Order: sequence, then C-alpha cells, then structure tokens
Amino acid sequence: MIYAKKSLGQNFLMHARIAERVALIAGLAPDSVVFEIGPGTGMLTRELLKKVGKVIALEADRELFEKSKTDFSNEIAEGRLELIHGDIRAFDIAVLPKKYMLVANIPYYLTGEIIRMFLESSNQPVSMTLLVQKEVADRIARSKKESILSLSVKAYGKPKYEFTVPRGAFIPSPKVDSAVLTIRDISRRNFSLVTEEKLFFMLVHAGFAHKRKFVRKNLLEAGFSPGNILERARAEDLPLSVWLTLIHVGEEPVIGEINPSAG
Repeated sequence: MIYAKKSLGQNFLMHARIAERVALIAGLAPDSVVFEIGPGTGMLTRELLKKVGKVIALEADRELFEKSKTDFSNEIAEGRLELIHGDIRAFDIAVLPKKYMLVANIPYYLTGEIIRMFLESSNQPVSMTLLVQKEVADRIARSKKESILSLSVKAYGKPKYEFTVPRGAFIPSPKVDSAVLTIRDISRRNFSLVTEEKLFFMLVHAGFAHKRKFVRKNLLEAGFSPGNILERARAEDLPLSVWLTLIHVGEEPVIGEINPSAG
C-alpha cells in the first residue's frame, strides 16, 4: 500500500476519466514527447502513453519510483517511458528534447515555482497542461485582477481555464477543488532581447512591491519611469500590454495616456 507523503504535497489523481480528459485537453499527437512531473500512482501516465510515443516522467518519491518501474516495466523496456528519480527543483530542463509538452498533476506548494521555471527556461515547452489549485487557475486565466504570476504567464503564452476537478477525485482529498490550466503558444515573442525580458520582471516586481501604493509611486521609488500610467492606477489593474510598453519608456515616446483597463 502506497501512502501519500504530506512533505511532498502528494494528492494522487484516482479517476481514470479525468486523467483521460486531461490527456485529451493537452492536444497530444502520436509523435509528441511529454514530460510529466510526479506520476504518482500512474493514473495520468497510462492515459498519456495511449496517445504519445514517448513519456519522460520525473518522480521524487523513491518508493513510488520503484513501484512505477515494476508497473510500467513493459513500456520502459519498449523505450516509450523514461522514468527518472529526482526533485523537479534540481532538474535540468535543458536535457529535455526540443518541442516537448509538459503535462502534470503538480504539488500545490510548488505551482508558481514550476510554472516560472519552465516558462523562463531556455528550453521552453510547446505547451503546459497542469492540474493546479482552482483558485490559482482562476487568478491566472480568468480574474480581471493581475498578479505577478498571471503577468509572468501571459508574457510567454496564452493561459486558459479548462475545467474544474472536484477535490474528491484525489486521494487524499485536498481541502479545495483543483482545475486544469493550459498554457499554449509558449514563446519569447514579447522580448526581442534578453535585457528586455529581465527588465520586464524588474518592472513588474517593482510595481507590485507595495500593494497599498499606486503603481506610479512604486515604480518611481524603484527608480523606473512610470510613463503615462494613470495617477491612481494600481499594479493589479494594469494589463500585460502596459507593462510591455514600460520596457521601452525612455527609448521611445509613449503616445497618449495609458488606460489601465485596456489590453
């Protein structure tokens, strides 16, 4: 009997139909290469293997890693499944093949870190299909209020809230519902230079530094030009388009007043 380890944030997906739907939503093709974080009991892994030629799965739990080696011995022998033991936080994304797709049920406590890790990597995935906390998926893909994480995601790709997954679909059952979040069309199209990418994140972090202050004051205190942002605009009200415009403030004139509700 395998028991979930709280220290690893484990909540095992136990509904085959939901796993099947996640694999379907991911938009996989027979020649796709999928990277899965934390295969756990293998519920999602089995569905992924039905749709693609190769799955690379990283498991931090030694006990589950050994069990998966037995459960998927045929797929491993055929070269269709590559099972790796290790912590995602220490994993080198550069070793993954180009144009891979990330599909995973990730620990809630690592959600932001994992998303940023892959989007900011030099070896970005083509797309990401993730089981995350419902509130996080809402905040990234559906909320009218922005956050550092939502802007980070939108700077690289197009997030979409796909469907809600009830807490009862997992063992042990978490205290909140989950959701499937997809991020597609991942690229660095918004940044023509590495310096622009770095400046974007410096600006966003500065703008959100003090939530009670208006964004102009936050930016000025950090030594950045706020351009023509409205005096009483808050960081959470500014869409991605405004932050991208700020990258070039000082290089080119910003025409007109920036409206925080636009974009």
